[in-house]
Amino acid sequence: MAEQIILENEYATIRYITDHKYVYHTFHKPIGGQPFRDILDAGLDALKANNANKWLSDDRNNSEFEPEDAQFAIADWEPRAANAGWKYWALVVPESVAGRAGMVDIVNTFGDLGVKLSLFTDLEKAREWITSV
Repeated sequence: MAEQIILENEYATIRYITDHKYVYHTFHKPIGGQPFRDILDAGLDALKANNANKWLSDDRNNSEFEPEDAQFAIADWEPRAANAGWKYWALVVPESVAGRAGMVDIVNTFGDLGVKLSLFTDLEKAREWITSV
């Protein structure tokens, strides 16, 4: 799997997978605030630069989002990503119940944006799906 590291810090790594043309982020621990926004925006930049339309999110190590982070994702970032051509999202949900519950509002907005979302608890199954669409 050929990849480019787009951004890496203590909270997350974001990659562009060149051979399958998708953005892939991994949260290493709970993330919020500016580090969260930086990761999403770096991924969006990679999506645009590569004319990609797929994203794999490994959120297993994340926890519940703060309200302002959820609002940023829903009202600001998601529409920009959809307008940039994002069509497919494989989401590996957080392991914690609170983390999963915190994703509900974010996940519910995607149907209206034209993004096809599939939820997973297994990273390899998510990777198989995103490479197949």
